[in-house]
Amino acid sequence: MGEFSIVLVRPEIPHNTGAIGRLCVGLGVQLDLVRPLGFRLDDKSIQRAGLDYWPHLDVKIHDTWEDYLAAARPKRMFFLSTHGEKSLYACRFEPGDALVFGNESSGLPPGFYERYRDALFRIPMPGPYARSINLANAVSIAAYECYRQLAAS
Repeated sequence: MGEFSIVLVRPEIPHNTGAIGRLCVGLGVQLDLVRPLGFRLDDKSIQRAGLDYWPHLDVKIHDTWEDYLAAARPKRMFFLSTHGEKSLYACRFEPGDALVFGNESSGLPPGFYERYRDALFRIPMPGPYARSINLANAVSIAAYECYRQLAAS
């Protein structure tokens, strides 16, 4: 499939995952979901947000993070979080990269911030009042930056 992948670790809100699935279909990239999920995959909210694109989605479900790593074997991983100190726009993407996102309420699992410190990036938010942006919007921003870089090379 595509030149990179999107990974959601413990997503909670079905319509965000549905919108991200639709985005992945549009970009031709794989979506990896790491359990636990805050919804069932047959949830009507996912189907509404993903519209009729969901059957075309290349989606893989993993029981644990370690299962994901063993199955996907990503070339490199970029973790997107409000806790990142480096800007997304400092990333230089290559084919085979994975863009990893945490869940809507608590972000990445606590141990990830230390374990993957060197691969932790943020989306710049110059506005003074927002702590974060919607997960589906964040995935869209990062995915299209990755696509822009890979398509230009």
